[in-house]
Amino acid sequence: MLIASQMEPTYARRVYPCFDEPAMKATFNIRIVHDPSYVALSNMPAIDVSEVKDENGSLWTVTTFNTSLKMSTYLTAFVICDFDYVTRTERGNEIRIWARKEAVKNGYVDYALNITGQIFSFLEDILNVSYPLPKTDLVALPDFGAGGMENWGLMIFQEASLMNLPSDEFTSRKAMIALIVSHELGHQACDFFFFLFKWFGNLVTMNWWNDLWLNEGLASYFEYLGAAFVEPKLSLDKIFYAHVVQPVLREDSEIVRSLSESEDKIKGSFSLMSLFDNITYSKGASITWMLSGFLTEKLFIRALTSYLKKFSFSNANQDDLWTHIQMVVDAQDEVQLPASVKQIMDSWTCQNGFPVLTLNLTTGTIRQEQFFNKKNRKSTDSYNNTWIIPISWMRNGSSQPLTWLDKSSKMFPAMQVSESDYDWILLNANLSGYYRVNYDQLNLKRLAHLLENDPKVIPAVSRFQLIDDVFALTDFGYVPIETALELTKYLAKEDELFIWNVVLLNLIPDNLESTLKNYEVYPLLKKYLLKRMLPIYHYYAGFIHQNVDALEDDYFAQVYLGKLFATACWLGLQDCLDLSSELYAKWMDNPKYKIPFLIRRTVCCYGVAVGSDKEWNFAWTMYNRTDSIEEDEDILLYAMSCAKEPWLLYRYLQYGLSDTLFSSNRTSAIISHVVTKDVGHRIAWEFVMENWTLLSQGYGQELLHDVLKVMGRFVKTDAQIQELQVFYNATLEEEEREGITLLLESAKLENIERRKLLIKVTSWLEKNVDD
Repeated sequence: MLIASQMEPTYARRVYPCFDEPAMKATFNIRIVHDPSYVALSNMPAIDVSEVKDENGSLWTVTTFNTSLKMSTYLTAFVICDFDYVTRTERGNEIRIWARKEAVKNGYVDYALNITGQIFSFLEDILNVSYPLPKTDLVALPDFGAGGMENWGLMIFQEASLMNLPSDEFTSRKAMIALIVSHELGHQACDFFFFLFKWFGNLVTMNWWNDLWLNEGLASYFEYLGAAFVEPKLSLDKIFYAHVVQPVLREDSEIVRSLSESEDKIKGSFSLMSLFDNITYSKGASITWMLSGFLTEKLFIRALTSYLKKFSFSNANQDDLWTHIQMVVDAQDEVQLPASVKQIMDSWTCQNGFPVLTLNLTTGTIRQEQFFNKKNRKSTDSYNNTWIIPISWMRNGSSQPLTWLDKSSKMFPAMQVSESDYDWILLNANLSGYYRVNYDQLNLKRLAHLLENDPKVIPAVSRFQLIDDVFALTDFGYVPIETALELTKYLAKEDELFIWNVVLLNLIPDNLESTLKNYEVYPLLKKYLLKRMLPIYHYYAGFIHQNVDALEDDYFAQVYLGKLFATACWLGLQDCLDLSSELYAKWMDNPKYKIPFLIRRTVCCYGVAVGSDKEWNFAWTMYNRTDSIEEDEDILLYAMSCAKEPWLLYRYLQYGLSDTLFSSNRTSAIISHVVTKDVGHRIAWEFVMENWTLLSQGYGQELLHDVLKVMGRFVKTDAQIQELQVFYNATLEEEEREGITLLLESAKLENIERRKLLIKVTSWLEKNVDD
């Protein structure tokens, strides 16, 4: 048994009577009465532990804690557990990491202990503030809804966010722990007696939840600085763009909400919870990255430090921060801004979405408009928003001075180019700005030519951005698909896995693999991509064959190699299929053999796919071993759905029905895995129809919707819709049928659109496959 609290945003009111709002701060005296075999923790150190008997004569322990700092209710916290801890003192601050006894004994939290003090010191030094709180507890919970929570002095984490097996040398696991610990420590800001860095979180609290992005966005920004400090092998800009900016740009083009909403819009706890999303965290961090970029980090940190000191223990909103940064800007003359800090930053935080910049090389004109889906919305919508945009740029490989676009369109004479094919321009160099760039055909042609001849002239993050932007522009109807494909011709010379990953996610989305196999685009894609993938595939296959430990510091290999190998096997690369069979056979010969974890999922899948029932049965045996860990179980659960023999898949689905063989949440996963496979989608669908009475008791509509999402990808004709409709009409309540009909119709339209797109891709590949 254990008890742990999570008060953010409005749950303190369920624990004690209070005005549960961030602007209302108080000091707290906390005392906990608990079973003597447990320990009680809270924000402050315990100052007294005594015993008391209840009316039945049972003995209880009473733990009394020191008076807290003045703080918001949502930061109060307590944990009652029977955990052990490891401890060290860093600059007078006692740091303890608590976890299950066996996890502590096995050294699983040692890495987190090593880096916590280092990150604290790094944050203290960068902000030039000291941390006088006498203790910091970090607790690893077996089950916790969030990654971590920054309660003052008592931070709470999911076990997976804090534990590292001593045998696991791979940077990716450590990097994840470093990022999460760094994020939560980034919330703790201190001067006199305050935790380090949630400009608004624990020390300076937002007036109301509409400025939550200032809490989470800044902490997300600093988590990357802190993680790169303790793991210097991480490439900060590449990771920040691949994990933060690129995913949120994709999301932000579909979401209709600004970073900072007006107070009256944010009412009631439901809408409060919806603010804890990627817009708040990742867009907030991206805007902060941009702000730090055009101010320079030196001025940014200077403004932040004095701002924290000014507003410590009180409340503020984003305007107070802009005023403070403005004071720092006004006091120097190195950095000149085209408008006030408030005008610049409000243009990014108070309006929805973000801009796309269109550059005309002949005239040197840049035009801005809101990036939106032209396929779904008429461009007559009243999107007359303008942003004040910092433009970092390079010409012919040389960086140029930062310039600004502060109106809808502006001419930059320095950006007019000559007729030479070697005269080119790249905007948003090193990705300092939160926007997309659309080049005219002339510049794109020159950039494509440059990539084929000398790709390294363009920095890696800019190559990533160029490809990501052009595919997004294609998806949203700005440029034809052929334009994006032209930029992939050079890929045989591309040795960066994070760039390959964005290409593969666009050309072969995970959810469309089995669909793509049904079209004539597949053999052309196979020929075109394999030719370009071979150099990077063989480079990494060499490590897998000879010395996989040499990749322990290659973060992107650990994160993205799985997708590269899975794609190579999916495209039928014989070497990949042979490698999978070979490593899987080694494991069958010796169950103690460890398949390299970077490609374990792919090897198990294709080991089963290329094999027969012998390979499948081995996966089944290993899955049922009592000592298998959850991560391996998930891999095997997936691998068994990769079988190419229909009878094996049918048997697997039958096994899934058995309560004795699987827990109920696994049955749903089995059906979902099988239905996504090119051999399995039909088998799984028929299985669901046959066994619906039984399945509906356990899973009901949720399973049906999951299966429908996948089945919808194969709907091309009215007859197919009819077949699905008949089943749904028989199983669903009347009010749900209408929704399903609409879903099927939209799936059919989507598939017709996809078919048109694939015809264009096929036609382009036919012309370019042999280049």
